[in-house]
Amino acid sequence: MADIYEEAAQSIIEADREAAEEIAGRALAQGIAPAEIMSQGFVKGIQEVGELFESGELFLPELMMSANAMAGATEVTNAALEGDAAEAKGRIVLGTVQGDVHDIGKAIVIAYLKANGYEVTDLGRDVSAEVFLEKAALIDADVIGMSALLTTTMEEQRKVCRLIRERGLPYKTVVGGAPCTQRWADQIGADAYAEDANEGVRKLDELLGR
Repeated sequence: MADIYEEAAQSIIEADREAAEEIAGRALAQGIAPAEIMSQGFVKGIQEVGELFESGELFLPELMMSANAMAGATEVTNAALEGDAAEAKGRIVLGTVQGDVHDIGKAIVIAYLKANGYEVTDLGRDVSAEVFLEKAALIDADVIGMSALLTTTMEEQRKVCRLIRERGLPYKTVVGGAPCTQRWADQIGADAYAEDANEGVRKLDELLGR
């Protein structure tokens, strides 16, 4: 098992989408659960890529190629989870808040959530409060997830939470990102704070009673 997990991580580090897809398919054929090959293999690879990017050892084009390989692996594992739409554990809209263009952490969270049975709509980067709410209404979302990597954009998370309260909307909210804390989540009225992708899944399971 350890060998295939290492292969999975390496395919992401090497930005090899074809290899990532093949390894994902092989892991599933061996009876490894989609969530397991994702968390023990591919997610570890994209986490290392993110660290290399943050340290300046990788540049944006290489980062995007690794993200593409991750997308390929995710497509294969998600296909194994597809069935009746009602079987999804919940519907999540997730994005990086307005004014913020950081993306790698969100990509890891999305891959992890999908591998654990959640239906995730990625709103991308620089997402306004109104777009969060409009998309959540469009797909009848259970949860709005907001990432902020800059202290200057954290207030956008507060804005979304305030609008949900003012309009009496039913969405749960989860916040994350380097400058965020549980204290911040409590302060702005968010339902949960998640430090990383693994904790994000656990918090969503708790919020939705899964």
